[in-house]
Amino acid sequence: MKIAIGNDHAGTQYKKKVANLLKQRGIEVINYGTDSEDSVDYPDFVHPVADDVENNKVDFGVIICGSGNGANMTANKHQGIRSALCWTGEIAKLAREHNNANILSIPARFVSENQALDMVKIFLETDFEGGRHQNRIDKIPVQK
Repeated sequence: MKIAIGNDHAGTQYKKKVANLLKQRGIEVINYGTDSEDSVDYPDFVHPVADDVENNKVDFGVIICGSGNGANMTANKHQGIRSALCWTGEIAKLAREHNNANILSIPARFVSENQALDMVKIFLETDFEGGRHQNRIDKIPVQK
């Protein structure tokens, strides 16, 4: 498995913890995030993650910013992305089961490190249920 991670300055510490967890599980990590806590613009670090997920270069993405909102909005501008802003393990599980989310957006300023790590584990261990949920997902892309 291969995971791309992107983060801004608010997510640097969480990114390091998530990357360590993934590496311990034998998962390859591509780090597009900043390794500094100096202020940066989150789109610069989220677009590469979304590109990799959308182009099947990685299995999933994890993006982290202060509220999770900016990173999530940026990722979801990509047509093939279903990024889910999660703040509990249950939401992360449902995002995979019902929405086939391919990127997990973590709000670093609103969840603990342990919550973030639990969400990552749950997100990666949960399969998409398909069925009626696939019908809904098929309606997400804008048809012109």
